[in-house]
Parts: sequence; C-alpha cells; structure tokens
Amino acid sequence: MTDDRERWALILGASSGMGEATAIALARAGYRIAGIHLDFRAGLAHVEEVKAAIVVAGSEALFINMNAADDEKRAEALRTLAQRFGRSRADGRHPYVRVVMHSLAFGSLLPFIADDPKAAISRKQMEMTLDVMANSLVYWVQDLYRGGFLEQGSKVYAMTSEGSTRVVPSYGAVSAAKAALESHTRQLAMELARRGSGITVNAIRAGVTLTPALMKIPEHDAIIEASTRRNPMGRMTTTQDVADAIVALSGDGFDFVTGNVIGVDGGEFITG
Repeated sequence: MTDDRERWALILGASSGMGEATAIALARAGYRIAGIHLDFRAGLAHVEEVKAAIVVAGSEALFINMNAADDEKRAEALRTLAQRFGRSRADGRHPYVRVVMHSLAFGSLLPFIADDPKAAISRKQMEMTLDVMANSLVYWVQDLYRGGFLEQGSKVYAMTSEGSTRVVPSYGAVSAAKAALESHTRQLAMELARRGSGITVNAIRAGVTLTPALMKIPEHDAIIEASTRRNPMGRMTTTQDVADAIVALSGDGFDFVTGNVIGVDGGEFITG
C-alpha cells in the first residue's frame, strides 16, 4: 500500500555535525525538515547555509533557534510545527513526523576529581549535561506523541557513542548521559511498542566522527589517532556515513527494528 503522507524530519541539533548532514540527506530523500538548533550571532551565517542546502535539495527548512532542553521553548516550537502542519492539512495533505533525530551535544567536560573544587564538575553542570544530552529525548517524545505528530512508521533516533561504556578523562558527565540515553531508548521503545503505536526508537552509535563537539574534547587529538588506527576500514566515521544510515533505516522494511544500539562505525567498536 502506498504511503502518501507528507514526511517531516525533526532534527534536534540541526545546524552542525551529524544533525546537519542528516537534515540535508533527508531533504534529498523527500523529507521536509524542522530543525532545532542553538546558535549565537557568529553561527547564524552557517545556519543559513544549511537551510539553503535543504531548499536546493527541493525541500523546506523550518528552523527554530532555541534551547532544546527548555520546556517552554519546546512547547513553543511544537506550536509552530502544529501551525505549519495545519497549512498542509488545509491543502489536503497529511503531514506527520516520520523521523526524529536527537543529536544534542552540549554538556560539561570537567573531571569529577580535582584538587581545586572549582576545576571539578558541579551538581548543576552534571544535571545540565544529563538533562540536555539524555533526558530531553524523553520529554520531546512525550510531547510529540501526545500532540499527534508521531504516527505508524515514525522513527526516533538518539545519537550515542562508545563513551557510554568506555572511559575518557574529561568525558565523565557525557559518558553518564550517553548511558542514560541508551536506557531511555530501550524504555521508550518498549512502552511505545506495547501501545501498538508503530513508532520505533533506536540509538545510533557512530564511530569517532570529526564534528564541532569532538573538537571541544580536550583529548580529541588522541581520540582521533586511536580511532583511525583501530578502525578496520582504515578511516574515521563521517557525518555522511551517519546520515546515509539514518536515511536507509527510515525507509520501508524496518518497522520491527526497535530498542537497539545500532553501530555506524566501520567496525570500530568491536575492535576494542
């Protein structure tokens, strides 16, 4: 049976890295793009470039500059999306969010232990990291589901990393967030499946990828060297590798794939 619904992708973290690449790839695949991003004046020119690339791909770019972990801002963003969906319905189309990508990389990279208390992570920084990079997935999916944006065939992707199970000196809070994110993925997948919703939830574990978030990690040079050396494909993962995987997984035939951590890394993780 042909699915003639109007497909939208909601990308949380759409202005750079994996979110940017996936937004453009999905636009080329026929999705309209709702992009959530947090950029200040210096980054807005690049946001316009991303939006232009989506339009060149023959799609539509509805971008909102906001803190994706803010409850009130999330509600405002979904009202904006609902209004846009209303225009499609008025024209006789049936819009829905086919893809949700949670690609938020904003958290503390301070160590847990330091001689100077000010050099160690604080409670506020720890809670902020967990809230933005993990817990916000739950709140977005709750509101999207209750608001009727998600339907049979919708796919939710949470971007994780091998840091969920491995240690990097400055990565403690982010590691905790990634571990929580994978747990949230499993829980959401189970609860939505039991409701017969037809909505799947999976985590994408990309290999080490050259992104702005990676370059903020103090140990990034060592991480890049180790990744390149041990990856059996002989190179790092790229943002396009991730985007291509999400486009493929969002097609038909993957409705029974849910609750998983799916590696997109050329075999990097299994090499230890």
